[in-house]
Amino acid sequence: MKVPYQLRSCVWEITLACCFRCRYCGSKGGQARPDDLSTDECIQVVGQLRELGCRRVSLIGGEVFMRPDWQTILNALTGAGIKTCVITNGFRMTPAILAALKEAKVESVAVSLDGPERVHDACRQQGSYRRALDTIAALTGAGIPTSVISALRADNAPLLPELYQTLLSYPIFAWQLQACSPMGNARDNALDVRFGAQEVIDFVLRTAPDAPFALGIADNIGYFVEGEEEGLLRGGRGAYYTGCGAGLTSIGIDSVGNVRGCESMYDDAFVEGNLRHRSLKSIWEDPKAFAYNRDFTPDLLDGKCASCPHGHICAGGCRSYNYFTNADHHLYRSPLCARESAEG
Repeated sequence: MKVPYQLRSCVWEITLACCFRCRYCGSKGGQARPDDLSTDECIQVVGQLRELGCRRVSLIGGEVFMRPDWQTILNALTGAGIKTCVITNGFRMTPAILAALKEAKVESVAVSLDGPERVHDACRQQGSYRRALDTIAALTGAGIPTSVISALRADNAPLLPELYQTLLSYPIFAWQLQACSPMGNARDNALDVRFGAQEVIDFVLRTAPDAPFALGIADNIGYFVEGEEEGLLRGGRGAYYTGCGAGLTSIGIDSVGNVRGCESMYDDAFVEGNLRHRSLKSIWEDPKAFAYNRDFTPDLLDGKCASCPHGHICAGGCRSYNYFTNADHHLYRSPLCARESAEG
């Protein structure tokens, strides 16, 4: 029986190889896995994504450009009519990579930037901040749509106004703020990922109206601020959060072919199957798959989410952030709800 869900987007981790070992990396990037999907297997995955009607793919690592056949995979995706974004740390950009991105007609490139130089380099390595800014300049100079992603923690969230002043010098089209999740290296390093969600929300509401690029928060921060402010927080008027899309409209694929509802749900508990053993279609259309979202009912909500008038819409927020942040791994209780922040 075909399930009533349409796959729209996929985040695909094509390698864990990376030039960094960031202190907060959720996937513990650094070394490639010895059993990564081969080039031929990746091309097969592209065909399966197209078969299911997937519209958009974000390629992530590790560092995408450290996989030797990244260009082949990107060309296969865009050649299949799938809009594709590449997320990079910006450390290894070269003229050859720029030319390859343009040739493949990449939809956009997102550069990770943690904050001002002193903060960014402390989590990565000396010189990485300057390299990231050089990459942003090179990408925008080549006419490639470019955005910035910042993962917020205790050390960098208060510095958003300072980073904003830096980004004003670059013609990016968007800046996305997301909460750093206490998983992977962040958990092992006991990194303090707590920050004032309301302060971040106030910064976006104060800054976004006059920003020369779209400025918004990701799906793991805040839901249903009153009036038009909700749309402003999501990066555009009229937008609002409609709940976690994992297994409903989106999937994540890791470098060895494991399929999850979201690639941020980086735990074996969320693996629905492996593409070496099952087709993507069979995993997606399995009536027992992605049960945490497909079988969601409002009575599963916990804490303040249970009594919230919008709980049935946002469904308790981001499943990944809830799982890794709540001590009991509760999936339906949001630690960073805008309404909870506002109401204390």
